[in-house]
Amino acid sequence: MKVGICGFGTVGSGTLKVLARNQKDIAARAGGPIVVTRIASRTPPADDVDLNGASFSVDVQSVIQAPDVDVVVETIGGTTIAREVILGAIAAGKHVVTANKALIAEHGAEIFEAAEQAGVTVAYEAAVAGGIPVIKAMREGLVANRIEWLAGIINGTGNFILTEMGEKNRDFEDVLKEAQALGYAEADPTFDVEGIDAAHKLTILASTAFGVPLQFSGAYTEGISQITVQDMAYAQELGYQIKHLGIARRLDNGFELRVHPTLVPESHLIASVNGVMNAVLVNGDAVGQTLYYGAGAGSEATASAVIADLVDIARTARQDARSGVPHLGFASEHLSEEPVVPIEDIQSAYYLRMLAEDRPGVLARVATLLSEHGINIESIMQKESELADGRIPLIMLTHTVREADLNHAVAAIEKLPEICGHVFRIRVEHF
Repeated sequence: MKVGICGFGTVGSGTLKVLARNQKDIAARAGGPIVVTRIASRTPPADDVDLNGASFSVDVQSVIQAPDVDVVVETIGGTTIAREVILGAIAAGKHVVTANKALIAEHGAEIFEAAEQAGVTVAYEAAVAGGIPVIKAMREGLVANRIEWLAGIINGTGNFILTEMGEKNRDFEDVLKEAQALGYAEADPTFDVEGIDAAHKLTILASTAFGVPLQFSGAYTEGISQITVQDMAYAQELGYQIKHLGIARRLDNGFELRVHPTLVPESHLIASVNGVMNAVLVNGDAVGQTLYYGAGAGSEATASAVIADLVDIARTARQDARSGVPHLGFASEHLSEEPVVPIEDIQSAYYLRMLAEDRPGVLARVATLLSEHGINIESIMQKESELADGRIPLIMLTHTVREADLNHAVAAIEKLPEICGHVFRIRVEHF
């Protein structure tokens, strides 16, 4: 099978390197050799880079239209040129492998429809959680299950920041600068720290798990920039770790699709996933909970997933049949039209932090307002203030409550004259 690579950065170069290094094993598993014949990128490789016999061009059309390319690997990124490359490859009758989560999440419906009409495959294992084969696990290993929910740490940058804050008592801005220096975070870190990158990946995971159309526009996203060192410490005192999670869950009236900071019991496996590592927890009705852990990014880790897709396509081609696995794990005619449930209608327990005047009766008034809105308190912490200005932090954990009801209660609490500023909240999940 002959492959053309469009985009020769971290993932594209890693794919070529791993294919060359493990070519015998890969050929044995694929039923024949997989050879990169052409590479296109706007930046030529350095003179000392071994292209392993592939020709190089700055023109992606030289790959898309080439007769000696059966499969186009897109590792350009973004949603403009990459979209043109993929649609062009499909129109030329070529299979596609991509690591582009933003493109699949936002334009996947268009791409998959074009691929079905052309009778080609678009594979995207590398678009979610790097080298962790979670898409294949759900589509193949868990195919007998009705997947009820999934939750994942699917952005390594955010996980690195929260790990450093929690373990080393460092402020968000301080750790972010280090993450940028180490190359974990971009100069503009918005996609990572505000949850957009994770929402792209979660959209793909939810579609694969539940058999619903890609609905990125419905995903609720909340970042980690407002988390403080004090929140990390308070959570630990309460027996929790704070993780930036993507959560998707089936409901009777649709499904949840949300990314936000989350308190997770420190006894749970996912609470121990630290640094830049990723993990996805999947709950199926037959198998129960399964956890998929590993490197969520990186040159060779992501190349591992790209090559796994190439091997799948090679195996299918040897059977002289169209792809045996529908693009989202479900045949298009069986996709459900269930909607994303608004965040106001989800139910969760909550961590609440507020700054209050140190006066008698304040705690009782806050508790009364919560009770009036049907919200029960699980635990309360009242901390000594570091401000020495007569204000003290109040920390509460609630039982499960509908978010809209909590919103009303918080609005009432913030109107109390003894409460200073806004009430800060983090959702709590026990899985």
